Amino acid sequence: MDILELLTSQLNQKGVVDTLSKSVNAKPDQVKQLANLALPTLLQAMNKNAKTEQGASSLLKALDQHADDDVDDIGNFLKKVDTKDGAKILGHLLSNKSGAVESGLAKQTGMDISQVSGILTMLAPLLLGQLGKSKKQGGFDLSSLGSLLGGATQGNDVMGMLSGLLDSDGDGDMMDDVGKLLGGFLKK
Repeated sequence: MDILELLTSQLNQKGVVDTLSKSVNAKPDQVKQLANLALPTLLQAMNKNAKTEQGASSLLKALDQHADDDVDDIGNFLKKVDTKDGAKILGHLLSNKSGAVESGLAKQTGMDISQVSGILTMLAPLLLGQLGKSKKQGGFDLSSLGSLLGGATQGNDVMGMLSGLLDSDGDGDMMDDVGKLLGGFLKK
């Protein structure tokens, strides 16, 4: 099971979506839709960052810091998640595209930006925690990080669709197109 499947199955556990929904006062179906769009986007951003040696090295350090996060009990993890850390993670992953990504996801899910931001700041540490745990157990390193992240984003219908949509100019870099795409949704 790849990381995206694992996280999706964890989020589908009884009560997890309700916990997230209550934390930002949103409808459970909106939160589920957001998670299904946001997790592949965050993985793709990680994959992009891991393509440089400096980015991969920074990501590996972050994974080491999150390797002992208790992500097995996702309900408990989400109740205690450090959203300030989540905001920092999002800043590193999305850099100056955070606002555009949040706005686009809000438009797609019918949520407001503060709700989207609240959920993303919870999902980002969860993602790093799961990857950190996988790194600790499987011992992947700098050379295998890109293939791990790339493998998690390959073959996934949502990820394939997002990659195609988000890399509209075909340059292999979806982040330069995120702002354009999501900005277009806002004009409708």
